[in-house]
Amino acid sequence: MASNAWVILAIVLATLLGTHAGDPDITSDFIVPDGVTPDADFFTFKGLKQALRGAPMDAAFKATKASQVEFPALMGQSVSYAVLQFAPGGINPPHTHPRSAELLLVVQGWLQVGLVDSNNTLFAQTLRTGDMFVFPRGLVHFQVNKDPKYRAVALSAFGSANAGTVSLPKTLFGSGIDEDIMAKSFKTDAQTIDKLVSAATMG
Repeated sequence: MASNAWVILAIVLATLLGTHAGDPDITSDFIVPDGVTPDADFFTFKGLKQALRGAPMDAAFKATKASQVEFPALMGQSVSYAVLQFAPGGINPPHTHPRSAELLLVVQGWLQVGLVDSNNTLFAQTLRTGDMFVFPRGLVHFQVNKDPKYRAVALSAFGSANAGTVSLPKTLFGSGIDEDIMAKSFKTDAQTIDKLVSAATMG
């Protein structure tokens, strides 16, 4: 009898945890910002077209997002997208998404991707068009287009309307952490940290 109680408790806890895995639940069908009257256009977003069609890029890497910031109808819906465009040699530097896992689908070209788990184990893979890869929530990961001639495009889906992105280079070297702390943490000198800070804060 006691063992059955523990099983039931475990199921209840798992259910409760599962309900908090994405964005908070809402108590209405959808959320409408103040001053907005919803119609079909409110639920429509056309901002990814150019990126998917291969619009010109002004950088080696570009992320075009459809999160609740760009598409307010997503608020409370626990979903969002991003189109990732990579020029030849383009890289999406190591980063994390604190509020969601990421499911990446390569739609053009090929990418080398990788993630690092909490045991400091690297899981790297080469993805071709049509391949998918999942980056678990909160883990450091990256993507790079190593093709010297052709661009690559990927579509990323998130289980949050606002997954958030924490770029490691910018966070570590562009946020103003004391250089002495950084130098000791990375077992290097202040001059090296200065160079990394300068690189992280350019542009």
